Amino acid sequence: MSAVSTSDVARTSGKGSALFTNVFTAINNWNDRRLTRSSLSRLSDRQLEDIGLCRGDIENFTRLPLGR
Repeated sequence: MSAVSTSDVARTSGKGSALFTNVFTAINNWNDRRLTRSSLSRLSDRQLEDIGLCRGDIENFTRLPLGR
């Protein structure tokens, strides 16, 4: 998984940069959820149970609103 800092992007001013920041953030969030879903899907049922999840929870977990 890669980490990307948006702090440099957020420092620029103007409506165009705000739009770019919002689009970039949305794509970054989508990718994080995709990677999380992929990682969870590779776990065994026992491993999922250890962290309090079942297979059916994976899709719901990654669809929660951001910040939850």
